[in-house]
Amino acid sequence: MPSIASQSSFKTLQRFSPDYAPCTITKYESERTGMSVVVVDREGPKVNGFFTLATEIHDDSGAPHTLEHLCFMGSKTYRYKGVLDKLATRAYSTTNAWTATDHTAYTLDTAGWEGFAQILPIYLEHVIVPTLTDAGCYTEVHHVDGEGHDAGVVYSEMQGVQNTQSELMDLRAKRLLYPENVGFRYETGGMMEQLRVLTADRIRKFHRDMYQPKNLCLVIVGQVDHADLLHVLDNFEDSILDDIPPPNGPFKRPWVDSDPTPLLERSVVETVNFPEEDETSGEIAIMFFGPSCNDLLGASALNILLVYLAGSSASVLENTLVEKEQVASAVYYSIEIRPKILVQFSLSSVAADRLEDVERRFFELLRETAANPLDMIYLKDCIMRERRMIKNSVETSSTPFSEPIIYDFLFAERDGSRLKADLSNMKEFDILASWPEEKWQSLINSWMADAHHVTILGKPSAILSKKLKSEEKARVEEQKKKLGPEGLKRMEKKLADAKAENDREIPKGLLEHFPVPSTKSIHFIETTTARSGAAKQLGRLDNIIQRLVDSDNAELPLFIHFEHVQSNFAHVSLIISTESVPIPLRPLLTIYLENMFTTPIERNGQRIEFEQVIKELEKDTVDYGISLGSAIGNPEVLVMRLSVEVEKYASAIQWIKELIWNGVFDLERLSSTTVRLLADIPEAKRSGSSMLDAVEEMVHSAPASIVRARSTLVNALYLKGVRHRLKTDPDAIINQLTEIRNKLFQFSNFRVAVVANIEKVAKPVSSWESFTAGLNTSKPLHPLEKRLSRISEAGRNPGKLAYMVPLPTIDSSFALSVAKGPSSLQDPRIPALMVALSYLDAVEGPMWVAVRGTGLAYGTSFTRHTDSGQISYSVYRSPNAFKAFQIGRSVVEGFVKGQTEFDDLALEGAISSIVLSFANSQATIAAAAQMSFVRQVIRELPEDWNERMLEKVRAVETEEIRTAMKDIVLPVLTAATANLVVTCAPVMEEELVKGFQDMGFTPEVRSLASFQDDYGMGVPEGAGIEDEDDEMEEEDEEEDDLDDDDESDVGKMGTSCT
Repeated sequence: MPSIASQSSFKTLQRFSPDYAPCTITKYESERTGMSVVVVDREGPKVNGFFTLATEIHDDSGAPHTLEHLCFMGSKTYRYKGVLDKLATRAYSTTNAWTATDHTAYTLDTAGWEGFAQILPIYLEHVIVPTLTDAGCYTEVHHVDGEGHDAGVVYSEMQGVQNTQSELMDLRAKRLLYPENVGFRYETGGMMEQLRVLTADRIRKFHRDMYQPKNLCLVIVGQVDHADLLHVLDNFEDSILDDIPPPNGPFKRPWVDSDPTPLLERSVVETVNFPEEDETSGEIAIMFFGPSCNDLLGASALNILLVYLAGSSASVLENTLVEKEQVASAVYYSIEIRPKILVQFSLSSVAADRLEDVERRFFELLRETAANPLDMIYLKDCIMRERRMIKNSVETSSTPFSEPIIYDFLFAERDGSRLKADLSNMKEFDILASWPEEKWQSLINSWMADAHHVTILGKPSAILSKKLKSEEKARVEEQKKKLGPEGLKRMEKKLADAKAENDREIPKGLLEHFPVPSTKSIHFIETTTARSGAAKQLGRLDNIIQRLVDSDNAELPLFIHFEHVQSNFAHVSLIISTESVPIPLRPLLTIYLENMFTTPIERNGQRIEFEQVIKELEKDTVDYGISLGSAIGNPEVLVMRLSVEVEKYASAIQWIKELIWNGVFDLERLSSTTVRLLADIPEAKRSGSSMLDAVEEMVHSAPASIVRARSTLVNALYLKGVRHRLKTDPDAIINQLTEIRNKLFQFSNFRVAVVANIEKVAKPVSSWESFTAGLNTSKPLHPLEKRLSRISEAGRNPGKLAYMVPLPTIDSSFALSVAKGPSSLQDPRIPALMVALSYLDAVEGPMWVAVRGTGLAYGTSFTRHTDSGQISYSVYRSPNAFKAFQIGRSVVEGFVKGQTEFDDLALEGAISSIVLSFANSQATIAAAAQMSFVRQVIRELPEDWNERMLEKVRAVETEEIRTAMKDIVLPVLTAATANLVVTCAPVMEEELVKGFQDMGFTPEVRSLASFQDDYGMGVPEGAGIEDEDDEMEEEDEEEDDLDDDDESDVGKMGTSCT
């Protein structure tokens, strides 16, 4: 196959176009270095890069993870920390990276090819020829500060996860699944005890071994100039040949040339304790080995089986264990693509004293499923739906095919032959559809029911929680004692010296050498809007799609907003106003929405059970759901959505009608949903960041807020009251649900959004006639709720409130402060504020350098909440949130007082980042259509708002930015004008309270429970406890039954695949 550029060292190995996706995939390989390049050409404003190295290590040192961070600290030619990200920011780009067990990927996310091409060689040099200095390792990986505390960006990150339930269970599973000579056994992120002793030399050796061009694959997705790409890469190779090991030298390919993973010789069930004071519920993780990842047919069959077994509430495992027996709140499955695919089932929120019983029941169900007739109609529907979902994902994902390309590079032949065979078509689904029932039953047996497995029973332990806290406190005290005053001074000086070396000023001329690219290569996706019914009140349009819509039925009063795009699917959304729902009933929306698609319906006088409803829904759709309107910029409304093939547009409308008005409030279903939601609450309360947001919501939102009414800290009490009333007075709950339906689903509450190729839609307007039949269409359309109208007094006038919430399940701290901000995108201060926040939050910008760069937190960010008229500042996963907060304030004060000058080049980068954010919001056809709807309907902005805003942003003066920082940003860091919420490990409480007191806050230490609200539901005293006792007695009886049934099968532990 001829190369696109005959003089290039990169030769074309494969070029093909999948028959189900509008793109072309090309694979190149360098004849000089062996570097691989795979380009997925597709239209859109974004170009995304995934620069992937296969990485394998046989210890828990964390070298792969630390290297992922250190590569951003400078390179051979650009020997300055932050230069890569400063240049990337100017070129409409952001960088990031992740470390998986089997690879490390560096990402470049750019608006337009020109910016991507400018940054590409600089980025690759950072990856292949980084500086890897001792000073960089000291600040970025681990150090001890002048107060004797451990810090460092990587260390803080792992400190936040090492003792969590999921990490503890996952690590023990790795140890049981893989022997010592297999890299999948190890924690590549690094264990804290090993990060404390990891040396720069160990990291450098790992880089020499793994970071070679022959072990690198560039995956690039977007509109790419191939000739320019190969030219850039040829020049890059010229520049590094003297710095890399001989390209033809010996090289052991990670994973492929390594010892293979042996089959499990026996099944193992182990209990792993995790720190948690609430000891009521635990987790179960069950793992199996599946087929080879290079066996496309086998891997596809496995995926179909997993969907069949646990893909929805109608599937065998979910339906039995969650919906009927209610022994878990959910059954999830996941797949890890490895030479032998690893399959995991996770059972969440299982009663801690029933973990062993539920695990046995899981395998009993697998054996029963394999032994009895399968629902072949549903299984074949799963196959067809999977095919549809792949086609849909190609349209809706901004980076289609990136994941399979990465795994092909890791584990398949390097010539791309497997890649072409796997991605050219979807013929494997035709083969699977022809398989007989016996074939599927045999696979359930061989991969799951009869296979060896590893099960981890995650059990909460209050004792372990206290033990870890006391041990960590003692370790730090011993560390301080061992260092002594002089040693602490040495640590402080060593850290200061390292920071000084890392933070050497980047020569301005170096940055100026790279101009801000033109925006001509940024190809924004265009959509065409049409309106029908009440939507025409927003203005009449004149285009071919509008005329097509008008020709169908111009008289139907329903508000319908159409966005015409080139798509094979129709995405139908019903936006619903919530103002008519009485406030005391709004928490009940949690159950109402959760039950929407999993309840029986009445159809033609017959009751259709919920399992059949789900099966029919899945047969007709590629996606469905109902949620708050956060995705469209208004979380106070509800959005019901169905995505179908365009030919099934009318079916989507019929489904919406049936689910809204024909749903049955079935007592069994309501009880099941309530129990499941309650079971999830202890797990939700284990997350420091989630509970930070939950407390903030309770403080700053009024009871009228739908967001607040559905929060974890409301559900924790309210759902107990619902559970009690479902047992004692079920009609009362059913009547309330009926009232919600009647109040919610009124014509005046409805707005419809349709994203599709309208030219292919039969009857785009008149198809809705059956939906509106019988509705009172005479009432005017209710205005959409404004978030601003549903915030509390504390939210409207923040200042002085501060809450410290200790959580025994976390090892770090999180902080969030809130102050007043602009409440309209038309506010004249918005352009300057956008630039100010973009400038402060830039990667390697002022906040990054001051906080993350010094190891004080994994990250910080300012967020503008125009919908609620607020601005917030968050500190994520910090060893000391006060210090991160304090230094954030000092950074902003420096600009406000004129002590710190604005950097003109960084300001250009801030504006470029805003351009990138506009591109991010419309990276795919579906996203572009949604943003058009949001702009016109939700935000009521003019058509050219984006262009006008960019003009204003580019015209912002330095003094306007300083004013925005003084008037809007600094107040969110000031006690008198901001409210503060902190979640932290209990061992940090005292120090954090003192620190924030010194800043003028008056922190009140409170428990999570103190923020809970039952919205007047009320539970009679003792009722909750009695209910739980009753349930325990029932469970004991069920346990006896299970023991009787399973007694002969105790030793026959099966395995399951996901």
